[in-house]
Formats: sequence, C-alpha cells, structure tokens
Amino acid sequence: MRGSLAVLWFLAMPNFVSACSVSELPSGRGRTVSIQGVQVALFNNQGTFHACANSCPHRGGPLAEGDFDGATVTCPWHGFQFDVATGQAADGRAYRIPVYATRVVDGKVEIALA
Repeated sequence: MRGSLAVLWFLAMPNFVSACSVSELPSGRGRTVSIQGVQVALFNNQGTFHACANSCPHRGGPLAEGDFDGATVTCPWHGFQFDVATGQAADGRAYRIPVYATRVVDGKVEIALA
C-alpha cells in the first residue's frame, strides 16, 4: 500500500485490548470487564467469546449479571433479552446494545471497542 491508502488501512484497524485470560471465564458464564474506561459484558459460549455493552438500554441493568444461554443474555432487572452476537433485542423490539469484536491471543481474551 502507498500513501493515503496505507494511512486509511492503519486507522481502520481495530485496537484490541486484553480483557482476561480464557481460564477466568468458564463456558456459559458472563463477567464485567473494564476496557478503556468502558464497562463491557463478556460471555463465553463453549470457547467463543462475545462482548457487548454491560448496560441494558431499558433501565441500565448489568447484563453481565444476567442469565446467559449461549446466545442470549437476559437482563437481571426486568427480563429484557439480547442476542450477544448481534446486540438485537430477542423479541424484535427496537432496543439494541453495542457489540464489540473479540479474539483470543496466547490464552487471553481481547476486545476492540471500535
């Protein structure tokens, strides 16, 4: 790449930050992690990790503390459900939560906010 294309490629690359080790989050569980000052809900579905906003858009419930069935998290406060891969409300409502890219490198789960 040359010139401005190289700059655009560099700027578009996500900035992954280490969140926890793989062994700290068993399959079927969620936990809250702080990434660059942002509270993120991180879930493990049989070794596939999903990250999303930790705050339910309905009333701010802590999603990482909700029930997780491998694809959907249920807000512990009022039962709203979200697909952790897409952020879409499970019942089709207009509610949506931000989701973030994840990857595993050397036994560490990394999250990119942008």
